[in-house]
Amino acid sequence: MKDVRSKALAASAGARLVEAAADWAELAKLKLASLVAFSAFVGALLGVGPEGDLGRALEAALWISAAAAAGGALNQVLERDVDPLMERTRRRPLVTGRIAARDAILVSCVLVLGSTAALALRFDVGAALLSLAAVFLYVAIYTPLKRVSSLNTVVGAVPGALPPLIGFAATSGRVDSWGLALFAAVFTWQFPHFMAIAWLYRDDYRRAGMRMLPALPGGEAVAGRAALLYALVGVPVTLLPVVWGEAGPVYGTGALVLALIYLAAAAGFARAQTTRTARTLLLVSLVYLPLLLSLVLFDPVVHLSTSLPR
Repeated sequence: MKDVRSKALAASAGARLVEAAADWAELAKLKLASLVAFSAFVGALLGVGPEGDLGRALEAALWISAAAAAGGALNQVLERDVDPLMERTRRRPLVTGRIAARDAILVSCVLVLGSTAALALRFDVGAALLSLAAVFLYVAIYTPLKRVSSLNTVVGAVPGALPPLIGFAATSGRVDSWGLALFAAVFTWQFPHFMAIAWLYRDDYRRAGMRMLPALPGGEAVAGRAALLYALVGVPVTLLPVVWGEAGPVYGTGALVLALIYLAAAAGFARAQTTRTARTLLLVSLVYLPLLLSLVLFDPVVHLSTSLPR
């Protein structure tokens, strides 16, 4: 009988541990953090060059992801008053009380300070300051601006695009063409991606008083045109490494095909804002960026260029 009770207690404790881990993963916006980690890793790997240390690139990406996770958690701390008003956020751990705001703030501060210190001591002070600036922009500027102006999307796109640049700066000690190219590519990618999300959840944003473009009067069609504009700009932006001689035909051809597919999805959304076109654009955006970043790793010219003197 005692063995049965012990097993039941152990199973219950294990279940609670899994639930707690899932809550903290949700608080850290783990899905977003995983994309941040990959983009930071690609930037860091370009920074170390073909003869560099893979483990060092992974470590840099880890610290950058930790800072991003802290920013995601602090964002939810500041929005815990409006999250209950939105269907997509009303079950978040801070809203339901599964995680206390005090604990979220404490862990986030530890992550921000720890990741900043690690980047400064183990890698590059400039990269550490960029990482800290990204968290500040996301939490202190973008988050409150969501209630004030639709320009929040432009502001929020800056910290969202910084991880690959930070990764490159961390391992190379400089801000260079590849870091800037990846920043520009991720920056333009975000707008069609977010316009699709904001359109799908426009009623949520209206209820919460969030000034997202599709939630504003007459903003739905404007959101479609904005998605198309940034997807169009993204075509030449993604090809900048080819123009600069930093990438070859593998990256250039793949990037062009991906950019045109993304542009087609954005054009469909601009032509008619429907649930189908918005979901199609969102799905394409989620596939587009990881594939674009992967092309960087598989182009032999890219690896050659990283070893050349600048």
